[in-house]
Amino acid sequence: MAQKLKTYVYRLIDPRNGETFYVGKGKGNRVFAHIGAEGRLDGDEIDNKLKRIREIRLAGFEVGHVIHRHGMDEATALEVEAALIDAYPGLTNIAGGAGGNDYGAMHAREIVRRYSAEPAVFRHKALLISVNRSAAERSLYDATRYAWKIDKRKAKQADVILSTMQGVIVGAFIARDWLEATAANFPGRAEGVGVPGRFGFVGEEAPADLKKIYVGKRVPDEYRKPGAANPIKYTWKK
Repeated sequence: MAQKLKTYVYRLIDPRNGETFYVGKGKGNRVFAHIGAEGRLDGDEIDNKLKRIREIRLAGFEVGHVIHRHGMDEATALEVEAALIDAYPGLTNIAGGAGGNDYGAMHAREIVRRYSAEPAVFRHKALLISVNRSAAERSLYDATRYAWKIDKRKAKQADVILSTMQGVIVGAFIARDWLEATAANFPGRAEGVGVPGRFGFVGEEAPADLKKIYVGKRVPDEYRKPGAANPIKYTWKK
C-alpha cells in the first residue's frame, strides 16, 4: 500500500472539535509517526503538536489521520503541503510550507504591490531575512534580528540586513555584532534560546541613504525560487 501511495500530504485532526492542527508530507508510515513520538518525550522536549496529541489521548480520543492527496512526486507534494499550511491557520507546524515566504497566501493588493515594485539592484553585500511570520508580533527590528539558523561568519560580512515581506523589502538595518541566541544575549526572548546554530544581531536602523536604495523594492526573481523554505538569503557568494 505504501508503494501505491508514493509521496502524500496528510492532516492530523483533533476529533474533539474537528480542527486540523498539523499538516505534513511523507512516505510509508510517516503519517502515524507523530503519535508514536508523543509517548517517548517529556517536559521541554514536547512541542505544541505533541502536546495536542497528548491532550487528545488524555481526553479518551484518538487523533484523526487524513491522507489529503497522494500519488505525487516530491516537488508536487511540497506545493500541496505549502498550500494546505496557508489554508489552515493556527497549525502547530513549527516551519512554514516550502515557498510560503514568497509565494504563500496574499491579498490581491499585496500581489499588485509586490509585482509592480521595481526590482532591487544590490550594490552592497545584503543579507535578506523574510519576516512574514514574525513582523506582526513585534517591532520590525526585533522581528528581523532574532533568532536565525545562520552561518555567523558569512552573516558578519553583510553590509546591510534587509527585512522582506512577501517578496518586498520593508526594512534595512546595520548589524554591529551577531550573538548566539541565549537568554543572556537576548533578554525576554524565549524562542530559539539554546538551539545550536541560532544567532541574532544587535544593531540599528540603516542610514536614510541606504534605506532609499532598497526599501520598497522587490526582491529579484533569482532570490525567490519556488519551493525554497529558508527565510535567509545572501546576495553574494562565499
